[in-house]
Amino acid sequence: MKIHEYQAKAILSKYGVPVPRGEVAFSAHEAGDAARRLGGGVVVVKAQIHAGGRGKAGGVKVVKNAEEAERAAAALLGKTLVTYQTGPTGQVVGRLLIEEGLAIDRELYLSMLVDRASQQIVMMISAEGGVDIEEVAAKTPEKIHKEFIDPAVGLQPFQARKLAFAAGITDGNKAAKMMLALYRAFLATDASLLEINPLITTKNGDLLALDAKMNFDDNGLYRHPELRDLRDHSEEDPLEVEASKYSLNYIRLDGNIGCMVNGAGLAMATMDIIKLAGGMPANFLDVGGGATAEQIRNAFKILMSDKNVKAVLINIFGGILRCDVLAQGVIAAVKELGVPVPIVIRMKGTNVEEGKRMLAESGLNFTTADTMGEAADKVVALAEGR
Repeated sequence: MKIHEYQAKAILSKYGVPVPRGEVAFSAHEAGDAARRLGGGVVVVKAQIHAGGRGKAGGVKVVKNAEEAERAAAALLGKTLVTYQTGPTGQVVGRLLIEEGLAIDRELYLSMLVDRASQQIVMMISAEGGVDIEEVAAKTPEKIHKEFIDPAVGLQPFQARKLAFAAGITDGNKAAKMMLALYRAFLATDASLLEINPLITTKNGDLLALDAKMNFDDNGLYRHPELRDLRDHSEEDPLEVEASKYSLNYIRLDGNIGCMVNGAGLAMATMDIIKLAGGMPANFLDVGGGATAEQIRNAFKILMSDKNVKAVLINIFGGILRCDVLAQGVIAAVKELGVPVPIVIRMKGTNVEEGKRMLAESGLNFTTADTMGEAADKVVALAEGR
């Protein structure tokens, strides 16, 4: 789950991470009032969307007074920002962060994430802040310094000081205090990503998180109802939001072949083989190993809500989810929803013959296949009207 910058800063502030003073605004009038409460001088008006690259897209404005803040807010609210992370459709700005202006001396980059290869949290820092870290990693990877954190002992002060000195921060103790606070926040919230870009030093020698991005592990949200309430559904695809209500793992894509699969690995392989056959998957949809007939029905509702879908491929390995249960769910869903597109079904595993018999006797126009390659060829042909 993602949250907005202002929400991330509020969380970090609770753990002692220094952040600039700021307020969220949902209207131009609120933006002006917030600027006045911040002193009426230079403030920064920042669009709040779940994407990076806002500055380059015109979503961050430095203004001199409250009146200018109001005008900038009026121009930004309702605007569609297109950045390298939003895709071509962009994201509509519905809220703003009004933040005090600061005399910036240096901009750095600092982040934490779960490194799957080492099975540890890694903290990274670079003196190249305020830019796309992917570009730094690609062109000058030696400028990114890392410390892997042993989960048994946590981040140690000497590791934090080592990172600070590597990035050219002279006050290693102040930087270490901030990094330790970031680590506490990361652990306590079950975060999967924490990114400060830029981390700044000011002319006065202060160290602050000028920007903040936090993502959380969905599997840990049951422990954090206060975080779950921060979710902004307007920033997510409506179909993905709907799918999450039924515990379906769904990601919308740009193709026209709907996919329903059990297991993430098989789902990825199914998408690959559709591409290999010359088609384009319309989604990633993992119904899970223990899907019920009801979940199958809900999955079909999600698939059919995407008007780009011209055909559906169901690829199931019947282990926990038996093939006869799948067939029952598919038949019921098609009869109830009146699915108007062709459906190709490939299934293997427990009770597969019973499942095939149920499909054949249903009287519905299903196309079956024995192999993934055959299924992909058939669904691509049907999607193209062949």
